[in-house]
Amino acid sequence: MSGVLTRLTAADGFEFDGYVARPAGAPRAGVVILPEIFGVNSHIRSVADRYAGWGYLAVAPSVFDRVEPGLDLGYGEDDVRKGQALMRRVDWDDALKDIEAAGRLAAEAGKVGIVGFCWGGTAAWVAAGRGTGFACAVSYYGNAIPTVLEPTPRIPMMLHWGEHDHLVSKEKMLEPGRAAPAVTVHFYPTGHGFNCDQRDLYHAESAAQAQQRTLAFLEEHLA
Repeated sequence: MSGVLTRLTAADGFEFDGYVARPAGAPRAGVVILPEIFGVNSHIRSVADRYAGWGYLAVAPSVFDRVEPGLDLGYGEDDVRKGQALMRRVDWDDALKDIEAAGRLAAEAGKVGIVGFCWGGTAAWVAAGRGTGFACAVSYYGNAIPTVLEPTPRIPMMLHWGEHDHLVSKEKMLEPGRAAPAVTVHFYPTGHGFNCDQRDLYHAESAAQAQQRTLAFLEEHLA
């Protein structure tokens, strides 16, 4: 199944796009999918579609629309440079408004969790500590989390790290768990971006294990 673009409205009135994928039957819960620095591209849309296939109402907000509407990048060197530049222009307060707007739509299905990747993984941590309306959150390789440790998550949270991530040291990966001991942390024998099957960084075994753990975590906290 595949989703559709839908206009969302943040608390400050800002309107932006969100990719919404609905399950075939009654949804079991809602999930907000937060993207990497590449925007709501084909990979993130496919992730949302998969969650819809597992029974979730999935919403992937275009959280870069305030700085670059319709961002949809690939994974080449120029795309990486552009995504990194745009990332530095995103204000966390604005991003949180947009994430919460996506959560309100996802809440049509009941409780709402967050699953974020890279930049979106860091955003998941921020939303878990500062946001409202979410029951749990999952971060995949959110390499900037050590720079935004406070406030720590107020909801159950799971972190997935590739222990050979070239963007963050193993010592830095340990900091979130020390700051918030209740957070569940998993390490995998791979590097950054291991869940993205459109990149050379993809590590199928680690991605499958992380997915299994994530689905069990969501089932536990969203049921």
